[in-house]
Amino acid sequence: MAKILANDGIDATGKKMLEESGLTVLTQNVPQDQLINYINAENIDALLVRSATKVRKDLIDACPNLKFIGRGGVGMDNIDVEYARSVGKNVSNTPAASSLSVAELVMANLFAMARFVADSNRNMPAKGLTEFKELKNKYAKGIELRGKTLGIIGFGRIGQAVASYAIGVGMKVLAFDPFVKSASIKIDFFDGQNLTFSIDTVEMDILLSQSDFITCHVPGGQLIGNSEFQKMKKGVCLVNSARGGVINEEELIPALDNGHIAFAALDVFKNEPTPNEALLKHPKILLSPHIGAATLEAQERIGVEMANIIIDFFKK
Repeated sequence: MAKILANDGIDATGKKMLEESGLTVLTQNVPQDQLINYINAENIDALLVRSATKVRKDLIDACPNLKFIGRGGVGMDNIDVEYARSVGKNVSNTPAASSLSVAELVMANLFAMARFVADSNRNMPAKGLTEFKELKNKYAKGIELRGKTLGIIGFGRIGQAVASYAIGVGMKVLAFDPFVKSASIKIDFFDGQNLTFSIDTVEMDILLSQSDFITCHVPGGQLIGNSEFQKMKKGVCLVNSARGGVINEEELIPALDNGHIAFAALDVFKNEPTPNEALLKHPKILLSPHIGAATLEAQERIGVEMANIIIDFFKK
């Protein structure tokens, strides 16, 4: 009977599916420095992780009986994927399961930036009783998303999910992706009806110069810094819920301070889990602790998708 260690947890539905198929599922969180010994002592066949646990070459080499490495979610930058596959390990992720959850967090941030929600929420507890009228005047110059242009950098599953929400609220969408020329965006409605929109991607410079809001959905690397900021409209708002450092964090702060960028929303950070303190204290940055995929619905989808992958693997 194969044994699976879900070191960063697994949704109850996925766990039940695995157990009903005859697999043993362990869900205790083993510290990184004890993981190799635990995997070997317990004869673990499959290791499931999210973003916290790292699966590097040393662990792969030290655990010869480990057959399967699963990443619940999209990015696999915490796993030495190519090396693991080169030595015969199966490595899989669940790329589709969390797209809607990330897209909804992006939209939440767009609305919050457009209406000064975060800054207002900071100031109301301290000044609401004594400076209510002043705060009302300060936050009375919000804008509507309808009619504005959203630039989406990276037009895979998540980028396309963001596009579907943005189109739904009346935004114009510009997308850049060197690997995607066009995409059909299907919007499903509550009564079973749907509409499909075709979007052709554009050059990066067009997106940067014409967008009122810009959101990033790429697997990593530094794409946005001073040179890109200078091509953007004054007053643009930025969102990064992809990977820490996609937007240069050091260069972002001066661009916010001088007003060229109005607001930024960051769900991911270069130095997780210890982000740059200057980012955490900046009044023009909306902050969340890497929760893009962390909805109950997404966790269930991730668990079910991963369970099906593992069941199929161990049936072979």
